[in-house]
Amino acid sequence: MQYQNVVSGRFLSRPNRFVAQVETEEGVQTVHVKNTGRCRELLLPGAAVYLEKSANPKRKTAYDLIAVQKGDLLVNMDAQAPNQVFAEWLKPRLPPGAVLRREVAWGESRLDFCVESPGGHCFIEVKGVTLEEGGAARFPDAPTERGVKHIRELQKAAEAGFGAVLFFVVQMEGMDSVAPNDETHPAFGAALREAAAAGVQVRAWDCAVTPESLAIRREVAVLL
Repeated sequence: MQYQNVVSGRFLSRPNRFVAQVETEEGVQTVHVKNTGRCRELLLPGAAVYLEKSANPKRKTAYDLIAVQKGDLLVNMDAQAPNQVFAEWLKPRLPPGAVLRREVAWGESRLDFCVESPGGHCFIEVKGVTLEEGGAARFPDAPTERGVKHIRELQKAAEAGFGAVLFFVVQMEGMDSVAPNDETHPAFGAALREAAAAGVQVRAWDCAVTPESLAIRREVAVLL
């Protein structure tokens, strides 16, 4: 996926989870943060960040914060990006006759995708990963009851005989592995391991990241 009209800036503060103060060449801007997670290890005062200017002149905030520099690592933190890059990556890989559907109702949830093909249905939930610790990625960066619910629904799908996949899109490059962040949310890790034992596939791929783009790159080991 490509971003348009990207400018650089320096992160100053985050008054709430929806907006941040960023210094640009045009002065201090109030920008929309496209990620409601904590991102405490990313959004540090003085960090280099990248903003996309909105094409809508009527918006209250003219920019979206889409990426941040963490040392030598550029991290895309746009929470809407993982589903988009996953769809772009998967569509050319679909088997003949298969259709990719978005926001599909299953059980008591809406899962991100369902591949419908002559061979059956496969439900897919995508999670974007922005937390890095020592060259390894972790998810989540904050407790996510919604994430646990999605895992439970995938497990029910697998137990009913459907395909079921939890797909981590790691929004940075070069991670050695991805693992559940048990210290932050032990229930997520427990649910993920139980679902994997029940037949849910757990996959992870990292991304090539630039200030202007994001693209799925290569598969990364998942440690459960």
